Amino acid sequence: MKKLVTLIIAITFFGVSQAQDYYVTAYGSYAFDDSFDSYYSGGSFYDGKIEGGLQWGIGAEYKPSPYMGFELTYLRQDTEAPTSYRTFNSGRTQRTDFDLGINYLMVGGNRYFTGPNAPFQGYGGLMAGVMFADIYNPDLDRDDDTTKFSWGAKLGGIYWMNDYVGIKMQAQLLSAVQAAGGGFYFSGYGPQAGLTTYSTIYQFSLGGGLVFSLN
Repeated sequence: MKKLVTLIIAITFFGVSQAQDYYVTAYGSYAFDDSFDSYYSGGSFYDGKIEGGLQWGIGAEYKPSPYMGFELTYLRQDTEAPTSYRTFNSGRTQRTDFDLGINYLMVGGNRYFTGPNAPFQGYGGLMAGVMFADIYNPDLDRDDDTTKFSWGAKLGGIYWMNDYVGIKMQAQLLSAVQAAGGGFYFSGYGPQAGLTTYSTIYQFSLGGGLVFSLN
């Protein structure tokens, strides 16, 4: 993970040196709870949630025109996933509070509704990329990880305090497709686990950050 963060920072500063119209954003938002479940049968299921918490990160955006931008974004959340589950082999319902680290690496486009000289710029955007997640089972002292396709959408605005620094306010939805459950949660128990279905994650967040214009 340290190598991934280092790569993102290197890409960010390389872009700064190459682009004339460029924004760098330090993000901080609150991601709300998201529930997931799958009932394979009465004797095999999982039911849990990803608890809400701080989601932070950095974004580097190149603007080829005043009304369009292309942004590379990295986001991180450290949280817990309390989960109840039962497999065919266990015969009883178990509950574990998994430690979960979620990382998103996204690329997307932003459409701005006002010109660069306005004190407030509204925008909306779509994103696609990957989610890197790692999970730790404190009951067994074992961990696992997964990589899944993800997509997202956002809507917000930037209030510019001066020509170089602005405050970003943003609502965002991120989704990791078929990311929770199955082998991701139960591989620490070995091949005896009987449930292999997955549930898609949806994470809605409110927040924003500080935007720095490097034009």
